[in-house]
Amino acid sequence: MALNKRYDPEKLPVLEEFYSVQGEGLNSGKASYFVRIGGCDLGCRWCDSKETWDWVPDEWISAEAIVQRVLKSGAKSVVVTGGEPLIYDFSEFTELCHQHGIKRYLETSGAHELSGDWDWICLSPKPQKQPLPVYYELANELKVIIFKPSDFEWAEETAKKVNPKCELLLQPEWSKFPETGQWAVDYVKANQQWRISVQTHKFLQIP
Repeated sequence: MALNKRYDPEKLPVLEEFYSVQGEGLNSGKASYFVRIGGCDLGCRWCDSKETWDWVPDEWISAEAIVQRVLKSGAKSVVVTGGEPLIYDFSEFTELCHQHGIKRYLETSGAHELSGDWDWICLSPKPQKQPLPVYYELANELKVIIFKPSDFEWAEETAKKVNPKCELLLQPEWSKFPETGQWAVDYVKANQQWRISVQTHKFLQIP
């Protein structure tokens, strides 16, 4: 898939926005405003946001307009996800968030150049397009999706590269959760440096 890259820090291709509760990772359970960016060049088989893959934005939304909606919602933090957000430039958006006291959380594969000033970086790496070295240095949490048994090998390979303070999480893939969940439980019991990230928002049936 060839993406039409646009590095315009004042506008972003937003697929959807909503105020909800973080369902994954170490910040699970916290209220936050979510900004889902359209566009992705990874094509993961198990992706639960396939609508982002070939999505062509009808409108590029200004960073200022998005931040104003975050403020109106009452949220104190914003989670930027995708797709793959860092196909685009987030320097203006994160600066505006910082000016208004909004915490910035990023979910990324790490495959594209880093932009923006983030309070928290969740690195969710994919073997078909591996992270750039800077993400291993800056990641606050490493979240590896477990879809098949060999994904544990990929998780360990990646864990060797992240910084010592980075938390290690395994996330069972949702479509076969009874199976992947048990795999993750067994693995974490035997490898206690890891913990499990469960997609609690799907159990709660919220966005």
